[in-house]
Amino acid sequence: MNAPKKIGILGGTFDPPHIGHLKVASHFAKVLCLDELLLIPSGEPWQKGLEITPAKIRLQLTEAAGIDLARAFLYLQIPTQIGIDRIEMDRAGPSYTIDTAQALRERFGPESSLTWLMGADSLIQLPTWNSWKGLFRYMNLAVASRPHFDLATQMSPEIEELLELHQINDPAALENSPAGLIYIDKSLSVDLSSTELRNCLKASSRGQIASEQIPAHTLEIITKLGLYQ
Repeated sequence: MNAPKKIGILGGTFDPPHIGHLKVASHFAKVLCLDELLLIPSGEPWQKGLEITPAKIRLQLTEAAGIDLARAFLYLQIPTQIGIDRIEMDRAGPSYTIDTAQALRERFGPESSLTWLMGADSLIQLPTWNSWKGLFRYMNLAVASRPHFDLATQMSPEIEELLELHQINDPAALENSPAGLIYIDKSLSVDLSSTELRNCLKASSRGQIASEQIPAHTLEIITKLGLYQ
C-alpha cells in the first residue's frame, strides 16, 4: 500500500515573496520529509488593509519565486515537489484559511498529512483568524521562530492552552498525523516581514537590499513592472 502523502502549505499575501519564505519552505520540506509543498498566495487578504498589490501580480511574483525555490531544492537534494496553488484567488470573497484547509483536506483525502507552515508571529495572531480552532480538524502547524522574538512572552492564554493540547517536540510525529498537531522549530530563525521589505524597496538603498532579500526571478518582475517604488 502507498504511504499517506505529506503535504506542506505555505500561505500568505506574498507581497512580495522573499528569501525568508524560501528558507522556511526549504527547511520544513527537509525536516518534515514533505512529498509536496504548496505556495498559496491569498486572494483577498482581509486582515491586510487596502494597499495590497493586485492578486494576479502577486501570483506572478510567487510563481517566479517558485522557480528559485525549485533550484534550491535541487541544490539541497530535497525531492519535494513544488506547486503554486491559486485556490484562494479562484474563490470569491475574503481569503479565510479555514476554507482553504477544508478544501485541501477534501482534495488530498483523510489520510494525508497536511501541515501549514508559518512564523511565530502568525501563531500569536492565530486567535484573530476566522474559525481558527477549526483548523486543527484539517491540518497540523509547523512554526518557525523569528529573530529577537520571544514566543513565551507574547503568548495569550488561548495560545498557551492551544500548545498544551496540541504541541509535540518530534517533527516526525507530523509525518504520521493527518491533522491536529503543532511543532515549533527553534533551529530556524527567519524574518518573514514583507511589510518591512516593501519599505526598504522605497529607500535609496533599494538595489542592494532587494538583491539580498528577494529571489532573483521575483526581483526581475518587480523591476520590470516598477513595483514598490
